[in-house]
Amino acid sequence: MPHEKAQRNFLDHESRIMKTTEGFVQGYNAQVAVDAASQIIVAQHVPRAPNDQQQLAPLLARIKATTGRRAREVSADAGYCAEANLRELRWRHITGYVAIGRQHHGQAAAVGPCQAQAGAPTRAMRLKLWRVGYRSRHRLRKQTVEPVFGQIKQARRFRQVLLRGLSNVAQEWCLVCLAHNFLKLAKALT
Repeated sequence: MPHEKAQRNFLDHESRIMKTTEGFVQGYNAQVAVDAASQIIVAQHVPRAPNDQQQLAPLLARIKATTGRRAREVSADAGYCAEANLRELRWRHITGYVAIGRQHHGQAAAVGPCQAQAGAPTRAMRLKLWRVGYRSRHRLRKQTVEPVFGQIKQARRFRQVLLRGLSNVAQEWCLVCLAHNFLKLAKALT
């Protein structure tokens, strides 16, 4: 017998409760990898996980599958800060810039308190980001990935999925990403 306070979503049992800046929502965690030079989405997927910690390796594999090449450099926010992710970047010979914590206004690097345990890879990344400070390649993430999400949410007004079920939502997200890419490419050609 379920606990008396247990909740269940009857509309979409595959979605998850996720924490956002606005509180908690029932939804999905859409992921993208974006080329820094063109703001073209080179990989995307929708996992069932409510956070990003286990999503770096699958995204790296999708980049390789989509482009035929491995990423040479990756910049990621603090949601991806995990020892396993930092080891994965090293194992794949990818130069990584993963925020260790939040970067507050006026702070030179994203080295605030980390959610992950601070093992050797986390300490090395903290030192790497701290050393380069304002010159960090990690700062490019704000000019690469964030504008893409802004364009999808604001300019194209895509703020919530219309379909239900993980497979359908993944296909819908794929179409949204394709539309973004087509519009970027069309603008580049004109």
